[in-house]
Amino acid sequence: MTAAPIELDAAPASLADRAYLAIRDQLIMLDIQPGEPIDDDQLAKSLGVGRTPVREALKRLEVDRLVVSYARRGTFATGMDIADLAHISEIRVQLEPLAARRAAERATRATRTHLDELAAQVEALDIVRTDRTDVMRWDLSVHRAIYRAANNPHLEDVLIRYDNLATRIHCMFLDRLSTLDMHTVAEHVALLRAIAAGEADRADELAREHVVGFERAIRAVI
Repeated sequence: MTAAPIELDAAPASLADRAYLAIRDQLIMLDIQPGEPIDDDQLAKSLGVGRTPVREALKRLEVDRLVVSYARRGTFATGMDIADLAHISEIRVQLEPLAARRAAERATRATRTHLDELAAQVEALDIVRTDRTDVMRWDLSVHRAIYRAANNPHLEDVLIRYDNLATRIHCMFLDRLSTLDMHTVAEHVALLRAIAAGEADRADELAREHVVGFERAIRAVI
């Protein structure tokens, strides 16, 4: 299975939202490289929007720590330091298990069905033949679905931000990771099914192992 993953976000409500999602994607997937200057005119043209929506989007992305602005110098994609991995993992290892536990406890019947279906889609994914960027999009889709199922919008917002930053680090080292090191498919299937089955303790454990395994895999190739 090589199809693109499900949509990560709801349809954008405004041009600024559309610009935000598009630029965020480019930053996460490293189409815009760390430290690269942001040309808002060029972005506006490529996205088919005006400069105002792009500027509004960049303000939001600065809050997300994906861009940084300097007086008289302009806006740049945030640089990356390997120390960021430890800082981000320290937060995710606490909050990802919480989200998985809450999702297992609170998800509606319809949401559990959706998570089961998502698990089947991920299980069918041919990780060897699928483009690695698409694999990363599946990874994002799974995490977003879990955060949403936890039914806590504040927890969801925080975790989306840190998952974006973690994915950015992951993308930086994609070429060095073996297929096994990608580690996403089997772990995601088990995690999604544990949540769908309401197995809160197991979901908590699997989510924690997933975050720890991610950091271990990255450190092994640095």
